[in-house]
Amino acid sequence: LLEGISLGVDMFDCALPTRIARNGSIFTSEGRLNLRSAQYKEDSGPLDPDCICQACQNYSRSYIRHLVWAREILGMRLTSYHNLYFLARLMEKARRAIRRDKFRQFKGEFLGGYGKIGE
Repeated sequence: LLEGISLGVDMFDCALPTRIARNGSIFTSEGRLNLRSAQYKEDSGPLDPDCICQACQNYSRSYIRHLVWAREILGMRLTSYHNLYFLARLMEKARRAIRRDKFRQFKGEFLGGYGKIGE
């Protein structure tokens, strides 16, 4: 998305956030996280510590992981909600950076921290 913005794209339509959510993957400030992984079985932390969405504020990774594994509809709803919230917030930050003429810096900082999960 950020690369698209760099190239002048100003409208996006994509099913990716909900599609990957249905399979237990979420976007976080440090990269994409797969809740199906055993490492989150007893993780009492939020999906993304930097996120203030309702899923992150009220449910743990381990609980949402359980819902995903059990194929409970709530698991898909919470992961979808989180991913949509994450991307909406990312686009809000991108618009703010553009208005301040700081988009290139914002993009570099975001991408510099993205993908750090598992390092």
